[in-house]
Amino acid sequence: MNASVSIPVLHPYRRRLARTFLLLLACLAISACSVLGNNTRERATVYDLDPRVAADPAWPRVDWQLALPRVNATRVGDSQRIAVRPMPNELQVYKGASWARIPTDMIEDAIMRTLEDSGRIQAVSRQGSGISSQYRLLLELRRFESAYTVAGEPPTVQIELNAKLLHTASQRVAASRTFLQQTPAGSVAVEDVVEAFDQALHAVTGDIVGWVLASGNQDAKTRTD
Repeated sequence: MNASVSIPVLHPYRRRLARTFLLLLACLAISACSVLGNNTRERATVYDLDPRVAADPAWPRVDWQLALPRVNATRVGDSQRIAVRPMPNELQVYKGASWARIPTDMIEDAIMRTLEDSGRIQAVSRQGSGISSQYRLLLELRRFESAYTVAGEPPTVQIELNAKLLHTASQRVAASRTFLQQTPAGSVAVEDVVEAFDQALHAVTGDIVGWVLASGNQDAKTRTD
């Protein structure tokens, strides 16, 4: 004769309690994995650069109009993550910090505003606005990062841009120049690095605007096309 085995039957309330307990254990396990693994999320501090550059008395007053197309940049260099180069061949980003806008937008807005507020040019407009222009400013962003260039010292912010002033009618390059602004940060703290970015963008914006006005003014006086 076969021995009989009794199987306990759980009351519906106890079954629900058991399912709730197992679900709670599963949630705790998932939470532990997210804390100990690489899926941790931190609230990022968002920074925005908005330099206000006063007109230099040496800037000439010009009687032509300028169009400003989108600034060109690589995808890696034009990110909302704040780039830092701890070693020459290594590129990282600051943890828990980001830009409110991509670097090309901050650069374009700074140059546009400085030209408009300078009172030294007839008009400046974004490419595609429908406003005619005698010159176009072509910009390529090559670097927008901080870099540890000296051992034991805080990083140095580096902003590098290549600029070409193009005569619209003839498609001739009237002037070309590469701008490199390097500004040391006060410390390794992100706040001080961002302050160095602001100072560097302020300086390079003034340099580019002054160069555009002077180069276009010289070309307008001497061109024969």
